[in-house]
Parts: sequence; C-alpha cells; structure tokens
Amino acid sequence: MTLDDTSSDETILEVGQFYELLTAQLESAFGRRHPRWVRGEIAKVYEKVHLYVDLVDAGSASSDSKRPVLNAHCWGSQWNPLKKKLAADGVTLKPGTIVNFFGYVDVYAPQGRIGFTVTAIDVEGLLGDVARRRQELVARLLSEGLLEANKRRVLSPVPLRVGLVASPGTEGCSDFTGQLLNSGYGFEITLVKTAVQGEAAPPQIVSAIETLDEHGVDIICLVRGGGSKGDLACFDDERVARAIANASTPVFTGIGHTGDESIADMVAHTRAITPTKLGEEIASIVAQWDQRYVRLPAQKVLNATEAILDEATEYVAERRRTMIFAVRDRLRSEERHLGTTRQRLWLQSTHLLNSAAQMLQSNRQLLGAYDPKKRLAQGWSIVTGEDGGVVRALKDVRMGEVVRVLVSDGAFESTVTAMDGATS
Repeated sequence: MTLDDTSSDETILEVGQFYELLTAQLESAFGRRHPRWVRGEIAKVYEKVHLYVDLVDAGSASSDSKRPVLNAHCWGSQWNPLKKKLAADGVTLKPGTIVNFFGYVDVYAPQGRIGFTVTAIDVEGLLGDVARRRQELVARLLSEGLLEANKRRVLSPVPLRVGLVASPGTEGCSDFTGQLLNSGYGFEITLVKTAVQGEAAPPQIVSAIETLDEHGVDIICLVRGGGSKGDLACFDDERVARAIANASTPVFTGIGHTGDESIADMVAHTRAITPTKLGEEIASIVAQWDQRYVRLPAQKVLNATEAILDEATEYVAERRRTMIFAVRDRLRSEERHLGTTRQRLWLQSTHLLNSAAQMLQSNRQLLGAYDPKKRLAQGWSIVTGEDGGVVRALKDVRMGEVVRVLVSDGAFESTVTAMDGATS
C-alpha cells in the first residue's frame, strides 16, 4: 500500500518506538526539566497514599461533554508535605475547586496515557479561591437576612437547660462543661455527640442543632477546641451556617481558634473566643440574674429585717429601762407608803388596844360590883324552883314546892308552906 503524500524512505515506527519518540519530544518541551503551571477545575479527586486528580478546563462550561481532561497525580513523597500545608491553611481539594498545579508531563505507554506529575500547588491561589467563596457565602447569607436571624432569638434570662454540640472527651468539651458544673448553679446539660472536624462534621453538626432545637433547651452551644484552619473548616460550611440561622433557640459558639471568626461565629447569637470563655459567659448570665433578682432582693429583705430587729431591740431595751425605773420608783413609793401605813397601823392598834384594856378594866370592875358571890356574902340568896329557874316572884313557886336556896357558903332546900304577897 502506498500513499501519495508519504515518502517511501520514511521509517515505519513500532508502537514502542513511537512512544519513545513522543516521550522524548514531550520531555524536551514539558518534561521534568521544563515544568509548567496548569490551571483547571477539579472534576474528580482520589487519595490513597498518592493523590490522583482529574483536572478539566476551567474556562469551558460544565455542561460541555468535550471538556479537555488532564490526569494529574502527585506521588506520596510530594503529596504528604503539600497535604499538611493545605490542611494547616484550611484548604480541601474537592470537585469544583479551581486549582493551579505545577509539574511536568509524563507518558505511560502501557496504557497509552499522557499524565501530569504535580510537584507543587499554588496554595495562595487556593486560599484566594477559598476566601472568595467564603465572601460569596457571607454575602448570600446577609442578603437573605440570615446573619442576624439567630441574634433576634430571645435568650432565656436563666439559661440553665443547655444543649451541647461537641465531641465528648475532648479538651474543649471538658473546659466548657467544667465551667458550668463548677459554677454552683444547677445546669442541665444535654449533649449530642458530633464530629467537629472533617467531611463528616457538617451534616452531624446540622443534625445535632436540629435535634436540640426540638428538645426544648434554653440555649444551644457549639463547642470545639483549637486547631488548624483545616480542622476548623467545617464551621465555615454553609449547611452549618443555615442550621444556626434557622434555629428557634439562641445558638452560642465557643470555637477555640484565633484570628478570623468562622461563619458559624458570624451567624450565631453570641460568640466566645474559647469553650472556657463560653462556659464562663453562660455562668455569668445566670449569676447576674441570680444577683439581680435573688441575692439583691434577699439582701434588701435581710437589711430591712435587721433594721426592724434593731429598732425593735432598741424599743424593747428602752421599754425595759423605762419599766425598770418605773418599777423601782413604784417599789420605793410603795415602800414609803407601806412604812407610813405600818406606822399608822401600829399607832392605831396601840390606841385600840389601850382603849380596849381600859374598857375591859372598867367592865371588870362593873362586873365585880354585880358579882353574885359578893351579894351572897352581903346576905343575899338565890332561890331556884324545881325546874331550876330562878324564883323572882311568888308566881314562880307554888305551895308545897321544894325550892333550893343558894347562900354564900352553900345551899339548902326548903318547902314552901306559906306565901305572903306585898301590900300596897
């Protein structure tokens, strides 16, 4: 077979020879000694010791089925330090990311494939792209009114029922809970365990916020200790930001990082710079309420009570002194009155006794004058009838009655034989 436009003297190459020639040509222009920058959009990315990326033309539409594809790879010796730097800067290589790779062309003849060996990655460009996408997200949230949505949620004056989104056992979680548990107040902590870094973190955080929002807690706290930008990249995730903004419960963040605040911090009701500070702030809210509505009123009641007791004590002391003086004066007055009365009674009784003695003496003399014995001694006698009655007149006796005659030295009986009446 002959072709008009070919020379019969041109050497026919074997496939292997062709690839050797092709490789030589490519290496002379784009090989290890002549690396180039290539810009493209990541279509697929796969990592297993080495990094494998399908890079497509960033300038063509995603719907273009004929978009040029470059099979790039980065060997483990180069990828490991690059991966650490990307993680430290919070950059993740994922589909849709626009990236600048520096490297050289290689040809793998057994598969008839032209590849691109990556030796460097434009991190600054990636950071710029990350910052641009972050700024676009912030602008989008702002335009939708979501940056201020959670800040308008009314915080309970005593947020004792705390919903916690954290990874238990971590230093950040322990620092936060330690502040609440050691505050002296009865905090009730409901923990929903989540990852706080990596690709699995955003959906878990969203689910935890939604669960606690329905649980009826007073406040939701999103807590994570310090770390690199890559470790904290999940807090810049749009899904997390929207979950916080749409929560009906105030969401507080205590993400232990320095420098720029995360989008979660921007959307949250309140942001603290560390988990410890967040715990202190919540405990302070409760302490301020306790101070204002419990301790100060209680102190006022105590002060008023002490004032009343002091006044009552002073009044009682005054009344006691008054009573002591009054009783003492009254006792002295009564003592004087009793002394006077005693003197009057003594004088009166002495006078009465003397008068009675005189009267008794007079009566004694008078009675002595009328003493029957004296009359009997003078010759008088007392006659009694049979009935024992004194005979005072003739009618008191009858003829023949035996009467008894009492004289001074004795008595005798006599029979009435005659009665002579008095003549007028």
